[in-house]
Amino acid sequence: MKAIRLHAFGPAENLVYEEVPDPAPDSGMVLVEVEAAGVHLVDTMIRAGTTGGGPIPVPELPTIPGREVAGRVSAAGPDVDPTWIGKRVVVHLGMVPGGYAERAVAKVESLYELPDHVDAAQAVAAIGTGRTTAGILRQAHLTADDVVLITSAAGGIGSYLIQAARNAGAIAIGLAGGPAKVETVRSLGAQYAIDYRDPDWTARLKAELGDREITLLFDGVGGPNGQQAFDLLGVGGRALMFGWSGGGPIEFTHEDLMSRGLTAGWAIGAKLARHLRDLEAAALEETISGRWTALTTTFPLSEAATAHRALEERATTGKVVLIP
Repeated sequence: MKAIRLHAFGPAENLVYEEVPDPAPDSGMVLVEVEAAGVHLVDTMIRAGTTGGGPIPVPELPTIPGREVAGRVSAAGPDVDPTWIGKRVVVHLGMVPGGYAERAVAKVESLYELPDHVDAAQAVAAIGTGRTTAGILRQAHLTADDVVLITSAAGGIGSYLIQAARNAGAIAIGLAGGPAKVETVRSLGAQYAIDYRDPDWTARLKAELGDREITLLFDGVGGPNGQQAFDLLGVGGRALMFGWSGGGPIEFTHEDLMSRGLTAGWAIGAKLARHLRDLEAAALEETISGRWTALTTTFPLSEAATAHRALEERATTGKVVLIP
């Protein structure tokens, strides 16, 4: 089969499209004919040789990256119910990579059967990015009374959060870079779609909101834009942070929290680990029902290096997906 292999840590060009032996499912595992494989920002960090102190270990080389796949089961290992063969499934492979390939092996207990009406790329987005979003939302206690500001709203998590705010009846404000992404955010249901490249975006937003205050911030960007977004929170507002792709985490002091009655927390990591199966199921339910639709940017499997570069340069929209 064809797969992407990493033989040495380093730049995206180190991802090599080559012929490798087909994997064989061991006991309790199945073989999946991959229709779509998810690309995660963590994949780019692993490729470079560091996971940033996260829970995923740096793998031994050579390795086939990728932990999110959707496709059809073509074989079952010992002790696996043979009725799985032929079913469409989606699965998060966990700590064991192997997704950037035409075929991948997965533990049977990790599988979710996938209805035919759900696109494989949508399913891959849900099993990875969607489960993280579901975990963030469980901590947010989102209501129709909220005025929600979402940074990187055209990204994978951000686009889901816009839809969740819309579905809850809240006012959704999405930040994105450039006219095309701003229009995408508006199409997801954001009442306000703001281009953070405009140096006056905060003043414009304040003018549009009038007397209404932002009650909830979802921030995965940090840096200057995340800081400006945090500073817009009204009295009693709450901030949930899940990244700092913009250059560093939001900075605040106890005095900031006390003087404005704010609450702030880190929304991902260890606190989600014990609930992953529930969160995956929740995200898939939202996807299967049509309440969530993932934005996706797809690349052929052979162009995994291009996909990595585009993701690192923030040139993608939504979830990045490889198609064998």
